[in-house]
Amino acid sequence: MKKILVVGGNGQLGNCIRKIAPDFELDYEFVFTDSQILDITDEDQVNSFFYDNKPEFCINASAFTAVDLAEKEKEKAFAVNAQGVAYLAHACKEYNTVLIHVSTDYVFDGETNLCYSEDDFTNPIGVYGESKLKGEELALEANPKTIILRTSWLYSEFNKNFVKTMLHLFSQKEELGIVADQFGQPTNANDLAEAIMNIIETPQKSYGIFHFSNYPETTWFEFAQKIAELSKSSVKLNALSTEQYPTPAKRPKRSTMCLDKIEEVYKIEPKHWENSLEECLDILHNNL
Repeated sequence: MKKILVVGGNGQLGNCIRKIAPDFELDYEFVFTDSQILDITDEDQVNSFFYDNKPEFCINASAFTAVDLAEKEKEKAFAVNAQGVAYLAHACKEYNTVLIHVSTDYVFDGETNLCYSEDDFTNPIGVYGESKLKGEELALEANPKTIILRTSWLYSEFNKNFVKTMLHLFSQKEELGIVADQFGQPTNANDLAEAIMNIIETPQKSYGIFHFSNYPETTWFEFAQKIAELSKSSVKLNALSTEQYPTPAKRPKRSTMCLDKIEEVYKIEPKHWENSLEECLDILHNNL
C-alpha cells in the first residue's frame, strides 16, 4: 500500500483531502500532519519524519497565506513558503517521493488582459507572492519529481475563507462594499483535492508546473453577488475600486490562469465556479 503524506492536514485543502481519503483507503495510507506534528521549517524534523515514514507521495498543503500579514512578517512567510518547501523537496528527492506542491496565482503581477500560462513571466508584487514563487523554484531545483499546482481564491466549507466571511457579514450587515476591479478564478478546495488524487492515480506522471482552478474569471464583487443570490441574502452590495479599499499588500488586477495544460496532460476538466460555489453553499447550509 502506497503512503501519502499530507502536510498542512488541518488547513482548507488538507481537510478536503481528509474528507475524500476513505474513498482511496484500499490503495493508499494517508498520513496527515500539522505544524505541531511536523514543522517543515525544521530541516532535521523533516528528514527524521521522512526516514520514519518514507511516503511515496507528499502533498504540501501548508502555507503562510495571510497576504497582508506577510508584508510585516516577511521572514516567517519565506520560512514556511520557501525554505520549508525546499526542506520537503530535498527529503522527497532522498526517498524518491513525488512532491505535489500547491502554489498561487499571486506569482503574477496581474498586468495583462490575457490568461497566464504556466510558462509566462512571473513578477509577484507582494511578499506572499514572492515567497510562494521562491518555494516553487526551490522545489523544482531540488526534486525532479515535483508537480507544482498553482491555484486561486481558494474556499470550502472548512476554515476561514471569502465565502464564509461573506455569509457571516451578510448576517451582520445591511450593506457591504466589495472590490470590483480585481479579476481571478474562485476555486473550491474540494475540486482541488479531487484533482490532486486524480494526478496521484495517473500511472505516467508529468512533472513541472500546472494551473488548476474553477473557471471562468470573475471579480470579488461578482463572486459576492453570487454568494448573496444563492444564499438568498438581502444585503446591498456596492462595487468598490482597489483605490477605495486599500490593503497593506497589493493584489494583482487580473491573475486569471489558463487551464489547458492540466486538461490536456491529466485529463482534468475544471468545473464552472458558480456550480462549485453552489455545492459548497449546500454543504454549509446542511451543516447549520
